[in-house]
Amino acid sequence: MSHPADHRQPRFYIHPVNARLSTYLINLDRAGDRRKRMSWLLARHGLVFERVQAVDGNDIQLPSPFFDERGYLERHGRRPNRAEIGCYLSHVECARRLLESSFEHALILEDDLDFDEELLDTLSSALDQAGSWDLLRLSSVNSGHKFPVLQLSGKHSLALALTREKGSGAYVINRRAAEWIVTALLPMRLPYDLAFDLEHEAGLKGCFITPEPVSQSAERMSYIQTRLSDYKLKHRRPASVMLHRARMESGRFIARLARLVLWRIFSAFR
Repeated sequence: MSHPADHRQPRFYIHPVNARLSTYLINLDRAGDRRKRMSWLLARHGLVFERVQAVDGNDIQLPSPFFDERGYLERHGRRPNRAEIGCYLSHVECARRLLESSFEHALILEDDLDFDEELLDTLSSALDQAGSWDLLRLSSVNSGHKFPVLQLSGKHSLALALTREKGSGAYVINRRAAEWIVTALLPMRLPYDLAFDLEHEAGLKGCFITPEPVSQSAERMSYIQTRLSDYKLKHRRPASVMLHRARMESGRFIARLARLVLWRIFSAFR
């Protein structure tokens, strides 16, 4: 992309991928430093974006029609975290904006990211294979194994993950996935990154790009993670949590393993 000597000045050009998707940056009003940094980074990579004002957890009043406190307790076993609820509703808002737009796809970004230099070219290559996925994850905070299934540009591939992957820093959705997010994922019963990792339950196809072209920096810790232990119930967690978790983990593994096997079979006969 840019020469090392130009690192202080973004290259103000428009990457062709902008004609193929909308880009939404989730950012709190009070997170001005993050907004400034991400604006610089996006400009440097040639991405045109729309800032989505994040829902501030400090402004959320409970009970709320958008948050199922009993369902959250039974599935996640923690006290309500207003910052987590705000994050969840902010991602839902991005999906809603895609449905109101003329675009087929949207790139959704949080504001604590770093980009691979090949991100935009890799993203263009992934969009050429858009029939293979409804939800494409570009980042993760887990280190679980990703199984490559289709080569993209450069060093990157489309891949499947068989186990739970956390984090929702950067991903792409199509309109079908957006419809699922704004309808089936409300009211909130799980943190957003766990909820949208269950796309297979709606018959949607999820994929990763590996190696991941976007990372979330440890130095810019999420507001949600701050004092996270305050919301844990520990030994008082309902027994239903383990039952729900076993169902989700086994269902995810079976659905994605079946998809991986089928993909490998079809690839062998091409």
